[in-house]
Amino acid sequence: MSTVREINDPAELSSLRLPWDSLLPQTRGASFFHSLDWLEVYWKHFSAGQQLRVLAVYSNGHPVGILPLVVRRQRRRIGTVRVLTYPLDDWGSFYGPIGTNPTATLLAGLGHIRRTRRDWDLIELPWVDALGSDHGRTPLAMQNAGLQASAQRWQTTALVDLAAAGDWDAYWATRTSRWRNNVRRSEKNLARQGQISHVRYRPAGAACGDDDPRWDWYDECERIARSSWQAGSQTGTTLSHDAIRPFLRDCHRVAAKSGALDLNLLLVDGQAVAFNYAYQYRGYVFGLRTGYAAAHAGSGSVLQARMIEDCFVRGDHTYDLGSGYLECKRAWQTRLQCSYRYTHFRHDVPRAQLVRMARSVQRWFSGDRALTAAKNA
Repeated sequence: MSTVREINDPAELSSLRLPWDSLLPQTRGASFFHSLDWLEVYWKHFSAGQQLRVLAVYSNGHPVGILPLVVRRQRRRIGTVRVLTYPLDDWGSFYGPIGTNPTATLLAGLGHIRRTRRDWDLIELPWVDALGSDHGRTPLAMQNAGLQASAQRWQTTALVDLAAAGDWDAYWATRTSRWRNNVRRSEKNLARQGQISHVRYRPAGAACGDDDPRWDWYDECERIARSSWQAGSQTGTTLSHDAIRPFLRDCHRVAAKSGALDLNLLLVDGQAVAFNYAYQYRGYVFGLRTGYAAAHAGSGSVLQARMIEDCFVRGDHTYDLGSGYLECKRAWQTRLQCSYRYTHFRHDVPRAQLVRMARSVQRWFSGDRALTAAKNA
């Protein structure tokens, strides 16, 4: 028999440390963003306007899975709507329940949500890897819980499927000859300026006595971000942007401690000219931010090539380039993968029904225009 324990107080999250850490390695498609470490840092910085609803599912007293949820107040065109959703908040590409049995976790968790307080207007589960790790579990669980849901494409992510490619030589041969020549030309131009070297830093974590965050290298990433086009970006999501800088620095410290950090620098005569800042978990690498100094054109591409080559050497299976700016990633990706969102609209909440009707109208649109409109609804 399944039981569900709900945690609303962030101070109580630590009581889930042992089951969470034991279930995470068994989670298909897991990333650093699925970890309790990441959630605790995220909550520290972005809890305003949100309510924690983390559900731990047990079977005969043993932990089966964890369903991390939050109730978030979102401003829409029709007013403020309370949305019960995953806490990922577009930081990563895919998300879902923690544990080896996501079906049981979703069924028990969503059943609990249906029976307990209705502090939400919509249940919205985005970032679902519908064609990968989810395998239809999310819509089936929502249906079985009596939560009629609509499905919609959410984001398109560029991936380098390292496992399928085999090795670096095989992968590199699939890139266009024009692109390969561009990267070689950039490397030759950089070599005229000095000796090129690639630094990759992946500490094993505190459990192995290897958790130095190497703030000197992180500061180099920030310095390059400030000196690149990113300094003028209006998105507020760059490595050096004041709105998220404290959060990312806390994440950096925690990622080093948990063994999830993957920091890359390209040096010319010992001077950092490009960076690729990523997180990694059991062979899944997520590229969070990348940048290069304006005076060293092409250094970003050279670093990307060396980083991917090193991924093969280390035995990584996936390099997630993230969503957005897909045209810039086309030269590197081996495939595109869509995430989906599943939404249940409360019938007794007029604003929820207005959102539903607005999205019905948006189905007439197609492509990126439809996705953009859907996110703003």
